[in-house]
Amino acid sequence: MSAAILVLNAGSSSLKFGLYAADTGKEILSGLAERIGSGPKVVLAGEDQETGLPIEAGHGAVLNWVIEALLARGADLEIVAVGHRIVHGGRDYAAPCVLGPEDMARLEALVPLAPAHQPHNLAGVRAAQAALPQAVQVGCFDTAFHRSQPRLAQLFAIPRELTAEGILRYGFHGLSYEHIAAQLPEVAGKPVERAVVLHLGHGASACALLKGRSHATSMGFTALDGLVMGKRCGSIDPGVLLHLMREKGYGPGTLETLLGSQSGLLGVSGLSSDMRDLLASEAPEAREAVDLFVYRAVACVAEMAAALGGIDALVFTAGIGEHSAPIRQAILEGCAWLGFTPDAARNAAKGPEITAEGCAKRAFVIPTDEEGVIARHAMRLLG
Repeated sequence: MSAAILVLNAGSSSLKFGLYAADTGKEILSGLAERIGSGPKVVLAGEDQETGLPIEAGHGAVLNWVIEALLARGADLEIVAVGHRIVHGGRDYAAPCVLGPEDMARLEALVPLAPAHQPHNLAGVRAAQAALPQAVQVGCFDTAFHRSQPRLAQLFAIPRELTAEGILRYGFHGLSYEHIAAQLPEVAGKPVERAVVLHLGHGASACALLKGRSHATSMGFTALDGLVMGKRCGSIDPGVLLHLMREKGYGPGTLETLLGSQSGLLGVSGLSSDMRDLLASEAPEAREAVDLFVYRAVACVAEMAAALGGIDALVFTAGIGEHSAPIRQAILEGCAWLGFTPDAARNAAKGPEITAEGCAKRAFVIPTDEEGVIARHAMRLLG
């Protein structure tokens, strides 16, 4: 039998998955499960699947179905490792590792810092342990890539004893940024010293890359900070939260729901958290949500460029970044003062380069591949 690595990237209501050859890292097949908990839909190798799962089926049931389907497709495969995306690794996890009981307990303690993702990430680990007890479970952390940041980029201006307890800027989407950092020199045709990457999707953030390493990022202690997102607020004056607590009686749970599930594009537009819906709408509220998304992204590019002491390249990735030409165009136009001149035809064709010929500052579209990064880390840990 051939050895294979199963990769799981579990979200709040979705599960990306793939099988990779354990010796080469080559993708064998991949798929996506959506609407978990409300009528799961599974696409495997580009084909819709009839799962027979109940409407309320959770991550565990969906994962078990996926594993059985994958093994049926590849009867000659033995899954020797399962690689997991885990959003928050805190201070203790600066690199991928083999997960044991002690690790699961530590990571469980970080659930309050990533409540929309961490529980599902860890549920995926537990389900994989039960379904594939012989396989090595490998954790890959979105926060790990950012541990290379200088201390000043990690600090909040709070009492030192709180900093010592671990209240720091951790940053997220690290697996995506790791992939972009590896791909950018090849796409650009040469090494790029100072690049800003915009990971724009339902969750959104920016990262300043200095010689391929994280130097600053927009997200902080949690994944709520920074850019406007689908349902998350991004940067907000802490005084607003104090006001809501004092004047409206908001407690922690209500604030968590407000900031993480009712804000962002959804909150501003009152219509949808999906950029495609907003771009297609003629409602002024939709236009305002889109404009705010672009405004904050342009300002964040400037912030990241300042942290780098300049900028040589700008990269768009993730769902909106890869697929929305109007958003890329608007952000590049907002960054014209930094030396970017968009090329409309290149942008419409998704690049990979989307700035005008001879432009001093170059912008690119590079698809992300978090699952491929996880597979390679699992290969390395398997030796």
